[in-house]
Amino acid sequence: MLARNILQASFGCPGLSLAFPKKRISFLQTLTTGHSVFKTFRMDGKKEPEESQDTTSAGADSATTAVPMEDTNPSSSTESSQTSSTEPGLLPGETVVREGKAAILFPSANEVFYNPVQEFNRDLTCAVITEFAREHLAQRGVRILVPGEKDRVVVRLSEEKNGTEDQEASEQPEKERQKEEEGDKKEFITASVGERCEQGLRVLEGLAASGLRSVRFALEVPGLKSITANDYSAKAAALIARNAQHNNVSHILQARQRDASMVMYEARGKKERYDVIDLDPYGSPSPFLDAAVQAVSEGGLLCITCTDMAVMAGNSGETCYSKYGSMSIKSRYCHEMALRIILHSLDQRAAVYQRYIEPLLSVSVDFYIRVFVRVKTGQAVVKNSASKHALLYNCVGCGAFHLQRMGKKMSQGKHMKYSAATGPPVGPNCEHCRQRHQLGGPIWAEPIHDIKFVQKVLGAISGNPTRFRTSKRIEGVLSMVTEELQDVPLYYVLDHLSSTVHCNTPPMLQFRSALLHAGYRVSLSHACKNAVKTDAPAGVLWDIIRCWEKSNPVKRERLSETSPAHLEFSFNANPQSRKRHLTRFQENPQANWGPKARAKAGGGISSELEDKRKQFQGKRKKPITDSSQLKSLPCKKFRKGTCTYGDKCCYSHELEQETNEKKMD
Repeated sequence: MLARNILQASFGCPGLSLAFPKKRISFLQTLTTGHSVFKTFRMDGKKEPEESQDTTSAGADSATTAVPMEDTNPSSSTESSQTSSTEPGLLPGETVVREGKAAILFPSANEVFYNPVQEFNRDLTCAVITEFAREHLAQRGVRILVPGEKDRVVVRLSEEKNGTEDQEASEQPEKERQKEEEGDKKEFITASVGERCEQGLRVLEGLAASGLRSVRFALEVPGLKSITANDYSAKAAALIARNAQHNNVSHILQARQRDASMVMYEARGKKERYDVIDLDPYGSPSPFLDAAVQAVSEGGLLCITCTDMAVMAGNSGETCYSKYGSMSIKSRYCHEMALRIILHSLDQRAAVYQRYIEPLLSVSVDFYIRVFVRVKTGQAVVKNSASKHALLYNCVGCGAFHLQRMGKKMSQGKHMKYSAATGPPVGPNCEHCRQRHQLGGPIWAEPIHDIKFVQKVLGAISGNPTRFRTSKRIEGVLSMVTEELQDVPLYYVLDHLSSTVHCNTPPMLQFRSALLHAGYRVSLSHACKNAVKTDAPAGVLWDIIRCWEKSNPVKRERLSETSPAHLEFSFNANPQSRKRHLTRFQENPQANWGPKARAKAGGGISSELEDKRKQFQGKRKKPITDSSQLKSLPCKKFRKGTCTYGDKCCYSHELEQETNEKKMD
């Protein structure tokens, strides 16, 4: 009771802490401190000097200094760990979660949401925002410095290169050198991590929860002016403020307790907009998309996460339509379709305000999807919106799909003409299995990645692999992204193709080789292990599967009548006229019936013509296989006097001589 009274008095009069010697500070640490922060003093009344930057303390702009915590090892930036509540400075039941360079306080109760599985999501976001800041701030004369980063390396993994691409690749280093030389002549402001940059980016995390993502931005992403970490929960907002002080980033990070939509709606003015908006909700982000496309600055970055994959993957198509304006269907390509659904929704909402999106990176990972899009304004470009979206026809039997664009644009000189698209691209039933079609979409039908931007992110990750704990996985995912066919929406799954005909799955390499030899392009997809993205029509795929099935046959009785593996022709297709033995063609009335020889004076047919017909009768049915048999045939060239072989000729010259002698007689 005495200790509690002394503690209460110390809040009202900080000078009372002089009564406690320096060693008694540990006594105060064991008391229930709530959200209060203590000041430490010497016995002579002077303040205790601030801790060095290596120790974790409160924010640098705060008037008070937090109770010192354990020193943070710089090498622990790539490790994620938890510290029990016995660590000094923690409230009862609290733990410290370390991820990246951040050390976050968490209550043991489920009062604030935290998902450790999404560490990959947060690492990837830090890498993307870093490259976005590098491009965006270069126009403002700011150069960012990333710890551990050396020379920049642009990674190219595309297999298909033509002469133009090779020439561009050879010219690119020269252009980069020229830009670097010009950049050296200019004066740049250097921005480092953990420092406030007045010309930097303004970042908003609308649904911050514990503030882990925002704290990592402040500690790992250079070139930031301010970070607003908002959450509607009072406990979450208080925890964000504590974590900001705990990580010494209060000079950059500010905690807010507001509705995320209202925060963004209030920032619709051109001067109040945010350069980066990150939305990572628990579930669907659809309630916040309308405000987000308005609150992001011109050319700004939107980072959106969707975890309601059951809705977007086709389990509840009607719910997906109500949230995103698109009908989802169950299919093998559902993960990429989910990415295209959220991009369609973003572009549709942005078009209302004469804005449009440019996807930089779209990935399907684990149980969620993540998209990074740049938002710009332009009335002329918005007119192309209809031609960027498409309806989807999906066969319920074999899985063949077709896209139908919503609009069509044609170039007429310097102007563009827009009109409605024509369709549909399919008939009532599938041409391969005669099953019905499902109608899905609309979905985004344009590329979902900016390969040049992805290559920059990949080069930064490859050049600095110790920056993130999940660097290897990020490098693998981005490498597959750069290999994807950008102008080919959706994909087929090789397992599904082979299971439809009940045969063994062909090796991916052989299947890819077959498509390439057929003259089509093919690639893998990061969204599915055995995915096949190709510009080949579905009929070519089924032809390859049929050829594979012939060399690896299955029992025909295992196939259904509507399986694409069934040959489309039948050997018992006997028409009714044949079954009834009707006279369908006229019979020959006599021997040698047919076209006759030209009429002659006296009529009749010469005996020579009759003999000639008998001589060549059935010669094609009994072909000559032995060259010695040719001696029984006359030589036509000898008859004309043009044969130069003489006695070596394989045809007979004697027969011709006998015939001439008979004519002479």
